[in-house]
Amino acid sequence: MNYLLLTHGAGGNRNAPLLVALANAFSEHGVEVVRYDLPFRQDRPNGPPRPGDAARDREGLREEILKIREKHHPQEIWLGGQSYGGRQSSMLAAEEPGLADRLLLLSYPLHAPGKPQQLRTAHFPKLNVPVLFVHGSRDPFGSLEEMRSAIKLIPAPVTLMEAEGVGHDLGRNHAALASKIASAFLSVAG
Repeated sequence: MNYLLLTHGAGGNRNAPLLVALANAFSEHGVEVVRYDLPFRQDRPNGPPRPGDAARDREGLREEILKIREKHHPQEIWLGGQSYGGRQSSMLAAEEPGLADRLLLLSYPLHAPGKPQQLRTAHFPKLNVPVLFVHGSRDPFGSLEEMRSAIKLIPAPVTLMEAEGVGHDLGRNHAALASKIASAFLSVAG
C-alpha cells in the first residue's frame, strides 16, 4: 500500500477542506492518507509560522515519514502540501533524497505576492522525485507562466496541473478538484 502525507498552508491546519477532500479522493484509489499538522500549528492554533519555524516543520515531516515507514512498511511514501506546507515538503525532499518517493505541491508559493524577483526555487535543482504541481491561474504567489519557467529547474519528471479561474486557495469546489488531482497524480505515479 502507498501512503500520502499531506500538510497545510501557513494559515490552515490538517482539517483544511481541500486536504480533507484529497484524503477522501485518494482513499477511493486505495491510498492511505495522513493529514498532518506541522509543528508550528501543533504549538499554536492560529497565526502563520514564524521565521524560525521552517527547519522544525521539516523535521516534523521527516519524523512523521519515518513513523509511517516503521509502522506500515508502505510500498511508497508520497509527500505533499498546500502552499507553505508544499514548500517545506519540497525542501525536505531536496535535503534528504530518498525520503519521499513523489511530491504533490498545491499552490506552491513561488514568490511573495508582488515580489517576483524573490523566487523560492533554490532547492528545485536538487529535487530527484516526480512532482505534480497544482496551480491556480489567478494565484498571486506566481503566475502559470512563472511556474512553467521555474519547474524547468527540476531534473525529475514534473507535471503542472492548471486550475483555471482560481487563486491561491484553488477555489471552493474541493471534491471535484481533489478527484482530478488524485487521478492526475496517480496516472503520473503509476
